Amino acid sequence: MASTDKPTTVSTPASEAAPPAAAKYSALDVGLRVLLFAASVSAAVVMGTAKQTEMVPVPGFPPTIRVPFTAKFNHSPAFIYFIAALSLTGLYSIITTLASISVSRKTKTILLALALLDVVFVGIVASATGAAGGVAYIGLRGNNHVRWNKICNVYDKFCRHIGSAVALSLFAAVLLVFLSMISTFTLYKKIR
Repeated sequence: MASTDKPTTVSTPASEAAPPAAAKYSALDVGLRVLLFAASVSAAVVMGTAKQTEMVPVPGFPPTIRVPFTAKFNHSPAFIYFIAALSLTGLYSIITTLASISVSRKTKTILLALALLDVVFVGIVASATGAAGGVAYIGLRGNNHVRWNKICNVYDKFCRHIGSAVALSLFAAVLLVFLSMISTFTLYKKIR
């Protein structure tokens, strides 16, 4: 004879169930924004500490006469712009991280604002990276056509700082692209 007992089903409590997709995106969003803060502030600090003094020969005098010359980040407007842009990006990442954490249920308006601002900051960081990278490349290779001499053979520590800062800012730009994609995808899921 067959049993008439109903089979028992094991249900997991809501707290143990898999997190909803929105929570996954939110955690990824917050994590990437914290990483963006670290990358942008690190790039600004590395660029800001780029300074080196070397004894260099004076043109027109015998090579034994050397004068101390200092290479600093503030000798180039591109490097100053770089620090300003990356510092602003660090501030932006703090504000948006706090907004992502505090707003448990993101509305379409907040998602649209994040997506648009992320795109704006991609442009800012990419332009600062390009400007600093262009000046750094001239320092590394020089330009014979306009008689700009390379300086990285003399100011090697300074050039390593500049190169590291540009690499960190490139990483920050890639993070902003990912954040923009996540914000856009989350907004798409909400309006769909």
